[in-house]
Parts: sequence; structure tokens; C-alpha cells
Amino acid sequence: MNTRSFCSVTLALALLLEAGCGAHPEPKADSPLPTAIVRAQTVEARPHIASEESVGTVRAKLQARLEAKIPGRIDNMQAEPGQTVKAGELLVHLDTEEVRAKLDQARAVEQQALSDLKRYRALLQTSAATQAEFDAVEARARVATGAVKEAETMLGYANVVAPFDGVVTRKYVDVGDLAAPGKPLLDVEDPTRLRFETDVPEAIIGRVNAGAALPVHLPGLTHALSGTVVEIAPTADPNSRTYRVKLDLPPSPGIRAGQFGRVAVPLAETTALRVPASAVVQRGQLQMVFVIEGNSAVMRLVRTGKQMDGEFEVASGLTPGEVVVVDNAALLLDGQPVEVRP
Repeated sequence: MNTRSFCSVTLALALLLEAGCGAHPEPKADSPLPTAIVRAQTVEARPHIASEESVGTVRAKLQARLEAKIPGRIDNMQAEPGQTVKAGELLVHLDTEEVRAKLDQARAVEQQALSDLKRYRALLQTSAATQAEFDAVEARARVATGAVKEAETMLGYANVVAPFDGVVTRKYVDVGDLAAPGKPLLDVEDPTRLRFETDVPEAIIGRVNAGAALPVHLPGLTHALSGTVVEIAPTADPNSRTYRVKLDLPPSPGIRAGQFGRVAVPLAETTALRVPASAVVQRGQLQMVFVIEGNSAVMRLVRTGKQMDGEFEVASGLTPGEVVVVDNAALLLDGQPVEVRP
């Protein structure tokens, strides 16, 4: 191939490459985001009582651990965990053959002593017996009568009954087991009267006063319960340096003994920015809100504090007077047009 032919081929290839590169279409502009209908709320600084939370447990105000007063083999068990019982209802019965034998013996001794007393009373009237002899026989009769009453009382201890209306929460024994004083049989508690028990650090115990109403937060409840302080331990636990505080809880469905909870102890009044919890979007470790600027929703990173009564305390990222989206914020995109509806 001569030089003229080579140059012609090279020029043709260059023209083809230029034509091919220019064949790509120009990129199209992004389609606009749809306008979202939202509700909004103005951020305001409001007074807020700073508090410190103390964890605790819900317990029954009235609870009892039942034990037998006399030893004996259990021959009848009429209680199971979860069973509702009435005051005086029979729960456990013990075998009482030995106690009955002692009662029969005591009654026989009493019968003989009363017979001797009757005879000596007649002898005393005829001066056939001295006053000292009569007094001794009378004393033996009183001792015999007391022994009968003691045996009857012991026989009554064979029936273990419910001390109050409540629920059986735990069973330690069953039919055939040997009951004895000091050995628990059942746990019974009243689920209708509950209290919250917590250990308050000594640094803030001075903020807790008897009769004060403090908010108690329990899992599963959308609102805080108002607990009334009814008892404050006069001395601190030497190991934890805390004081046991007990608060009566109002009747409320859904709470049970044994539940974990927190009580807020008020410390001082401060001013803080607060936004509804629905306005805060959690994405990974980041928290953000959408601030309305003009007709658009602009994403803003924030740092929140405590959550209380359905609102977050905003520590940074917002200023008073800004307007934030309070519903469906998680569906918005940064810069998306919005229309605020009441």
C-alpha cells in the first residue's frame, strides 16, 4: 500500500470514530419529585422539668407466703398457680391423725378431772375434804381444759386457708410432701393493689417527699402512671448507697406484679426544644427531621435527648421558630416539595 492509500484509510477511520462518538444522546434532566401533603408544627422552647430516672419493679402491696404451723403430711392440695382464691378458702390440708389422738387424750383427762372436781366439791361441803385438796383438784381441771383447747387449736392448724382475696402465684409443695413450720407452701398476692418499688441514689433522695406524685413509666403503656410516694426508707443500703422508695399505683389494666419500670425524680426546671416523636426519623445511627423551607422539606440532622409523653427533647440541630414535618416524615426525600395541611 502506497502512502496516498494509507492516508485515505486513516482519514476514513477517524471520520467513523468521530461519527460514532457523536451518536450518544444527551442526558435528560431528572424528573421532578411529587408534592407531598404533610402536617407541620412550629418548634418552640418550652419549660421542662429536668429529672433523673430510677429503675424499679412493680410488686403487690398485699402479699403473703403461707406456711404450716404444725408438722404433717399433705393429703389435700386445692391450689394451683394462677388460681383466684377468696379469703378463708381452704388451700392445703394436712394429715391430722396424731393431733386427733392428742385431742382424744386431752378430752379423756379433762373428763376425769371434771368428775374429780364435782366429787371434791361435794366432799368440801360435808367437810370430808379440805380446801387445799379441793383447790388442787380444781387446778388440775383447769389444766385439763386448757390442754383440750390447745389440742383443738392445733387441729385447726391442719387447714391452711387464704388470708385474703387474691391469686396464687407460686406453689412449693404437693400432695405427699411433709409440711413443717418454716417451710413455705404457697405464695398469694392481691393483684388489684400494686405498688412500685425503686432504689433511689442518695444524691437525689432529698428530691423525694412522702405524698408526692411522680410519673412511673412501664413497658407496654402509652402513658405514664402517677405513683404516690407512701414510704421512704430512713437509712441507706450500705452497699449500693440507695434508699428504698415505695409508690402506690392507681388501678390500671395491663400492669402486673414483677414488671420492670422507671420513675422520674424531678430535679430542676429548664427550658428545652421538644418535637413530636413522629417528626424524628431514625436511619441507622442518625436522627433527622424535615424542616420546611419555602415549599420544600429539607433534611436536618438533630441530636435528641429524653423521650417523654410522646415527644423528643432536641439538644441540637433546630432553633425556635422553625417548622418541622410531624407526619409521614420517613417517606420524604431531601428537597421534596410539600404542601402543608392543617
